[in-house]
Amino acid sequence: MIRKVAHLTYRTARRIAVLTVGSTVVLLGIVMLVTPGPGLVVIPIGLAILGAEFAWARIWLRRVRESISNQNSRNHAKRAERHRDRIER
Repeated sequence: MIRKVAHLTYRTARRIAVLTVGSTVVLLGIVMLVTPGPGLVVIPIGLAILGAEFAWARIWLRRVRESISNQNSRNHAKRAERHRDRIER
């Protein structure tokens, strides 16, 4: 009985700690979007912290990664096309 209560208490305390730290990091990242700082780097770190305990954060982090990957692919394709155009001239 005592082990069960201790386990529930530990699990709840861990979830609260992860929620507090992860949310703080995400909020700092959002603030850094409008002030000097690496906001676009800090927000995924906060989501990764939250993702250790919450499924919704893992989903958001996956979406952020896919969005960044898609944007990088589009930028790479545009640069390659401009390079090909310069070479053909």
